[in-house]
Amino acid sequence: MSASLLLQYSIVALAVLVSAGVVMHKQFPNAARRLRVALALPLLRAGRPTWMRTLAKKIAPPGQGGGNDCGGCNGCG
Repeated sequence: MSASLLLQYSIVALAVLVSAGVVMHKQFPNAARRLRVALALPLLRAGRPTWMRTLAKKIAPPGQGGGNDCGGCNGCG
């Protein structure tokens, strides 16, 4: 396999993965959130290196808690 063909396949595979991620995020937000939590939790465990914990914090979805003026139902978000 030539290098240019390998590069072409890599670019197509990357485009397919990005497209699937965007569709999942738009069409299935709860499943996407659960997947992000499932990926981040093992990396956040005690005793993990700092770089793993930093990566997990970037992967983890933002919290859904309410602010000071909110009852926490998350109806506005």
